[in-house]
Amino acid sequence: MAPSTEVLDGGWGWAIVVASFMAQFLAYGSPQSVGVLYPEWLHAFQEGKSMTAWVGSLVAGVGLIASPVCSACVDNFGARPVTIFSGVMVSGGLILSAFAPNVQFLIFSYGIVVGLGCGLVYAATLTITCQYFDKRRGLALGIVTTGTSVGAFIYASAQNELIMLYGLDGCLLIIGAVALNLMACAGFMRPLNMPGYYLKQKAALERNTEEQLFEKPPMDDLKITACSTSTNTEKPLTVKELLITVDAKDLAVQTEKKGSFLTGLAIMKVIKKKQQAYFKYMHSMYEILQDQAMVAFCIAVFLFSLGAFPPVLFIEDVAQSEGLIEEVSVIPLVSIGAIATCVGKLVLGMLVDIKWINGIYLYAFTMFAGGVVLLLIPITKTYMGLQILSVILGFCSGNWSITSYITTKIVGLDRLTQAHGILMFFGGFGIMLGPPVVGCFFDWTQSYDLAFYFSGGCVELGAFILFLLTLPCWNKKHSENDRPDVHYTSNCDKVASVA
Repeated sequence: MAPSTEVLDGGWGWAIVVASFMAQFLAYGSPQSVGVLYPEWLHAFQEGKSMTAWVGSLVAGVGLIASPVCSACVDNFGARPVTIFSGVMVSGGLILSAFAPNVQFLIFSYGIVVGLGCGLVYAATLTITCQYFDKRRGLALGIVTTGTSVGAFIYASAQNELIMLYGLDGCLLIIGAVALNLMACAGFMRPLNMPGYYLKQKAALERNTEEQLFEKPPMDDLKITACSTSTNTEKPLTVKELLITVDAKDLAVQTEKKGSFLTGLAIMKVIKKKQQAYFKYMHSMYEILQDQAMVAFCIAVFLFSLGAFPPVLFIEDVAQSEGLIEEVSVIPLVSIGAIATCVGKLVLGMLVDIKWINGIYLYAFTMFAGGVVLLLIPITKTYMGLQILSVILGFCSGNWSITSYITTKIVGLDRLTQAHGILMFFGGFGIMLGPPVVGCFFDWTQSYDLAFYFSGGCVELGAFILFLLTLPCWNKKHSENDRPDVHYTSNCDKVASVA
């Protein structure tokens, strides 16, 4: 069920872009502007800043850490069912949070439930966008992913107004009801390809009705060629395709050998083949982590996420605790940083396409600039100064959009999906730990100064490690992955997301 070339890069694909943009807007609007809710939760539950910070850190980090599981769900069930289910999770988690009796319940309802729902939306929207676009895939992904930043910009002001009008509980109930529109967005996500789960069911059904298929399994139906425009050329199976093919062969063997004394032996052979496929998958991940540049990039992303995410959660509380502003302004600092991040994603995405600009060093420079901003936050004593620093830090945080480009340069296109999953795990782990660590520093010193010095130091350390370990002097030999021009193919399994 391969897509024809006519449906790529246009047509219904732009409806997919709009639906995916709105899906990310609805799902990530509240989690990305959680800094507005954080002071309200502090006053409502009277818990420490470290404990309360777990809510915001989990909602941002859980989805990234679980990205391999979310991607597997999309591969097996398709983008539309996953988006519908994620709408139930996001909306249900927000509505449950309105009735939270304590922070511990809030950590589950808002942090974990909403976070997992956002992770499913992220994987589904980017996968369906990849399927509909080939040559304009970068532009399409860039438009889709700005939905998170636009959502953060609008939701920060909207939640502030809703809290003033209806209180914290009323605000969560309203945005939870609005999140149900994710189901409407899913209705536009018409699949181009049959998901893996349905492929295996179809294969089993055909084998039960047509005995001649036992002799020659229809390999074209067993492979997932999500964005392939040619079915005549034979290609070696990827690790993901091998796992699905082995599952389909499992169905054939069990059907063919049913009632035979060799059934047990046949099943053992199938289990052995599946074990070999999984071993090959784990070995390929091990090989990715043997690359020095990839390890440096993972460390850099972890340290940047650890240090640069806390300001999104704490910046409003910093302004209030320092007496720079009595209450959240009409345009909160979270909104200012979000719109700057949106601009940063687009600008950095264009800069990295320039041939003479090294993407790794560009990422390291944005990390260095972001670290300087974090070090300046404790000594800034005006609200205008915090606004300027929020703009610069938000722009630098837009470097998330070039992670897939850099990963491609390091490991090559064939291993891009696995490498990007590893990278997202490190990023999610850093995001999850950052706010609680900063909260611990405040509970210990009753000041944000030491916390932001720690955050800035982590980001600067990450920039230094990335720059040092990717210097040309480390390259003793040139491999295929170091070629300057990377040509993107039409296989969407090999295209990572632009965050």
